[in-house]
Amino acid sequence: MLERLQKILSRYGLASRREAEQIILSGRVVVNGKTVKELGTKADSEIDLILVDGKPLGSKSPQLIYLLLNKPTEIVCTCADPQNRQTVIDILPSQYQHLYPVGRLDYNSSGALILTNDGEFANHMMHPRHHVPKTYHVWVKDIPKSETLAHWRSGVILDGKLTIPADINILQIDRSKAPKTLLEIILSEGRNRQIRRVAEQLGHPVLALHRVAIASIAIDSLNVGKFRLLSDREVKAIFLTAR
Repeated sequence: MLERLQKILSRYGLASRREAEQIILSGRVVVNGKTVKELGTKADSEIDLILVDGKPLGSKSPQLIYLLLNKPTEIVCTCADPQNRQTVIDILPSQYQHLYPVGRLDYNSSGALILTNDGEFANHMMHPRHHVPKTYHVWVKDIPKSETLAHWRSGVILDGKLTIPADINILQIDRSKAPKTLLEIILSEGRNRQIRRVAEQLGHPVLALHRVAIASIAIDSLNVGKFRLLSDREVKAIFLTAR
């Protein structure tokens, strides 16, 4: 069956579909001896010889793996880092180091992160139209007023565009000499450093940020730096969560 090359690469777990497009554009894919750089190119993975970086895809799709990691702080969410910082791949056992992270948690943030070799799943998770909710526990400086939280909940202008309304609740207030507030924030979008930038804009800079759940998949008692495999049921639940 003819399929677009980026879909084939994604299905074989080599990359998300967006990343697969870049692989094709960079000339790393050869089909039946011919280098392909056109995104509209189609092929049949059961008939055509498809090479990526000189290696064949193989006759069968690889076993798909879905892993939940409780990311520590001071770890980057990439497969390699030009600054030679430790990555999420570095802290996984060798049998899982071919996986890649779905989405991002910034260097100073911790918590739930999914890694996989399923490009279709990654594409589904990251596509803006699917609105997969993510839950964060966030310590912010001082004690936000109710008006400030109402503003945050309804949407804040960021980069000239209103953020999607968020669910925000106060979990704890520390009224010490350096007051701070623990918020639970549920977002259904994921702009770059969104929580940190909005909190700063509203006058309550983030002191610590920890993602506790992706859709219905919670880290619960999973210790920082540890991981577990997702069940088929959990993977299906993420797809069902999408709106």
